[in-house]
Amino acid sequence: MREIHTDKIRDAVRQLYLDMLCTIGDDITLALRSGLEQEESPIGCMLLRQLLENNEIARNERVGICQDTGMAILFVELGQEIHLTGGSFEDAVNQGVREAYEEGYFRKSVVDDPLFDRINTKDNTPAVIHLRLLPGDKICITAMAKGFGSENMSAMRMLVPADGEEGVLKTILDTVRQAGPNPCPPIIVGVGIGGTMEVAAQLAKYATARPIGDRHADPRYADLEQKALSAINALGIGPGGLGGRVTALDVHIESCPTHIAGLPVAVNICCHASRHGKCEI
Repeated sequence: MREIHTDKIRDAVRQLYLDMLCTIGDDITLALRSGLEQEESPIGCMLLRQLLENNEIARNERVGICQDTGMAILFVELGQEIHLTGGSFEDAVNQGVREAYEEGYFRKSVVDDPLFDRINTKDNTPAVIHLRLLPGDKICITAMAKGFGSENMSAMRMLVPADGEEGVLKTILDTVRQAGPNPCPPIIVGVGIGGTMEVAAQLAKYATARPIGDRHADPRYADLEQKALSAINALGIGPGGLGGRVTALDVHIESCPTHIAGLPVAVNICCHASRHGKCEI
């Protein structure tokens, strides 16, 4: 049995958010540069160059990539051979988020009540925590900062098995088409297929954190990812929604078993400021 003090969790979460809110991943940078080579629209090219410049300034100056510094979402794999000491795991995560947003002067965007009071909690907590218990004595954290310009454009559909691949592809394209310029394209599209309503949504969210170009292990789903990406980029929405070829940088699908009567499909859209990071304790 390995003991881990919750201070280590707090410090790891704090550092993840301090880093990823100012520094975009290399995979996104390479995808934007590749998009610049493919884009035919002069306005689209100008916007892609501005995004690359913005990201470089944020990295060098240690300032937020975007004014919407997002809601903190963490996927945590907790080894069952670990004994946590020093307090609550959830409290440690929230304290790490709290300290990062204070120290980095990042915008606090969380309200306490979703419908009536909507009073800002003033520290960007509580975070959304998805926890899995796994064998082993390590903690693996995948953290995201999810802006709501893109989150608001996401969708959930409960298809039936007869809808098949065509129905899934139509759901993806309809969601992106309806979103138009609102999620600040170019976007990353995460798709969750299977499970139940809430499981599909979690899969779709997790899919947005996969590296650009990382294909599904099943070649059938990998082919569907490519089909969806090509179809999205043929819509003509383009960078910033101003027209062009580069509407999406990638499409990632996550799948899992489901009921014989169902085909849940969730589409989670992430803007070009796809801020995520991983660490292991």
